[in-house]
Amino acid sequence: MSKAFTRESDGGDEDDDGIAAAAPAPGGKNYITRDGYERLRAELFSLMDEERPKIVDIVHWAASNGDRSENGDYLYGKKRLREIDRRIRFLTRRLEIAEVVDASLHFGGDQVFFGATVTYADDSGAETTVTILGVDEADSAQGQVSWVSPVARALLRARVGDVVRLVVPDGVQELEVLAVQYPIPASSADH
Repeated sequence: MSKAFTRESDGGDEDDDGIAAAAPAPGGKNYITRDGYERLRAELFSLMDEERPKIVDIVHWAASNGDRSENGDYLYGKKRLREIDRRIRFLTRRLEIAEVVDASLHFGGDQVFFGATVTYADDSGAETTVTILGVDEADSAQGQVSWVSPVARALLRARVGDVVRLVVPDGVQELEVLAVQYPIPASSADH
């Protein structure tokens, strides 16, 4: 069969790649902070207004050079356009279902809710600090965890001094909540 009639995937052409894994459960919420929402929105507009038009120009120029089968600029450009379009669709869907949460509403509280920065001690006494954020904004390298992660689920609704149970591959681990912090409300930060 001619290659023109086959579909070879480059590992992620399907629209739903990554979306199903990050999508909330049916009837669930896609919580996100205002900062996280604005970062996703800025990325979306950057892709649509800056990056995509540049790649379209490159592809147009490369296509005008003739033979497209061995034209690296054209082939790479088309692949990059597919990647950009896939990311635009993903971001658009995620922003449509996002529910922005103002974590500063809990400022001064000692109970763990979405947006909290929590310091806890495990069984061995080792202290860890994590910030509980949305699925689309959490970065483990920055000490951030998704609100649907096992550690966040164990900590949610606990108060300072509470001991919660976290199921880990080796069994059950107890975590003691040592501190809970929230961002300062915008009205208080302005003064």
